Amino acid sequence: MSTFNLNRRKFIQGAGAVLTLSALQVKALSFKDIVKKFRVGLIGAGWYGRSDLCRLIQVRDVDVVAICDVDNHHLHEAGRLISDRQVSKKVPKLYNDYREMLANHKFDLVLIATPDHWHARQAIDAIRSGAHLYLQKPISVDVLEGDAIWRAARKYNRKVQVGTQRRSTAHLVDAKNRVIDRGLLGKISHVEMCCYYPMRKNGNPPAEAVPEFFDYELWTGPAPLRAYDGLPHGSWWRTFMAYGNGITGDMGMHMFDTVRWLLQLKWPKSVYAKGGIYVQKGGKSTIADTQTAIFEYEDLNCVWQHRTWGSPVDPDYPWAFIIYGDKGTLKGSVMKYEFIPIGDGKSIRQDVILEKEEFPEDLTEHRIELHTAPATRKHMLDLLSAIDNNRLPIADIEEGYISTASCILANLSMQLNRPLVYDPTHKICIGDPEATRMLRRPYRSPWQHPYE
Repeated sequence: MSTFNLNRRKFIQGAGAVLTLSALQVKALSFKDIVKKFRVGLIGAGWYGRSDLCRLIQVRDVDVVAICDVDNHHLHEAGRLISDRQVSKKVPKLYNDYREMLANHKFDLVLIATPDHWHARQAIDAIRSGAHLYLQKPISVDVLEGDAIWRAARKYNRKVQVGTQRRSTAHLVDAKNRVIDRGLLGKISHVEMCCYYPMRKNGNPPAEAVPEFFDYELWTGPAPLRAYDGLPHGSWWRTFMAYGNGITGDMGMHMFDTVRWLLQLKWPKSVYAKGGIYVQKGGKSTIADTQTAIFEYEDLNCVWQHRTWGSPVDPDYPWAFIIYGDKGTLKGSVMKYEFIPIGDGKSIRQDVILEKEEFPEDLTEHRIELHTAPATRKHMLDLLSAIDNNRLPIADIEEGYISTASCILANLSMQLNRPLVYDPTHKICIGDPEATRMLRRPYRSPWQHPYE
């Protein structure tokens, strides 16, 4: 079957799907890629789950069979939205318990956008049910959960695309092609990564009764059960280490994964971090407001810094990476990149591509991240192509495992106040039995940790 060459403004109508070049930058896209109709399920129907699913619907006519969420308000809002967006106009079946959803349907693809403490258990259960996955990052809250997902994906030959869509961000792909791969930076021996967003919630809401529309017990699942103090949606759950990996495991994981992709790095030789709650001491939050982590490679260190207080070092790059070479510097973010040569070389710059004309519905979607939508569309198409052609997607689960685990190791290093050297073959921190025991978090009964 011949491939299709499309320009940005030309639309293809195939099986009810409308596609554009900006979304179809995947090699060897054939007619079967357009007409095959995937049966899709969504676990976690809040803001980002709905957003991910809408991006998928924009690039492929899929059959969204079922949606799951423990919040009935989220669930019914998502059902109405997806009924309006999908070509069939069918209302998906609605579930509160993902296990029931997986038992009642045979899915080709499941999207998972629940809080981080649920990712591993739900991912492995979905893989075992026969589904391929689009899994939000970070993939796990402990190191061995990530290993378990990776092994399950390989055992059952399921493709897992992790939501680290900087690998599918057009201007960063351009930076890789025009700067990194052409060697314009020269020898690279230092990378800085940062996030200076004031995103750490730090309130003291009182305990209250759980509303009838929300299943707090099931929301908590394998994590410790805190006293209910309001809906955890949005950023509130992210402020507790019980449910995630702090700013380093959230924002840092994105930037570290981007740098690893650009520079073709795998596991760091060692990880060392310092930090804690230095400034924002009031409130219930347990995540660090200040942290510096060093991911060490041969003749290269990658340094992460976050502060949830104060001002950014560079207001133009408050969440970014900076790659230093002996011939120039590359600065990149979700909004743009700049190559700054040393000497008389030519600088290069490109801004984010928003695709507002191609996808005008983006402009009216509630809480959409316009700068991220094109990358997510491309990320979805790469996953679909990987499934159809039996290849690994660009943000394969192994890459998600390395990036997630490295950031978790930074948190453990900060807690233990010493460098850690992780051996992914033997699943140990070399010479450190205490750290090795911390690679696996305890699960709340009756939930079972997936690592075997």
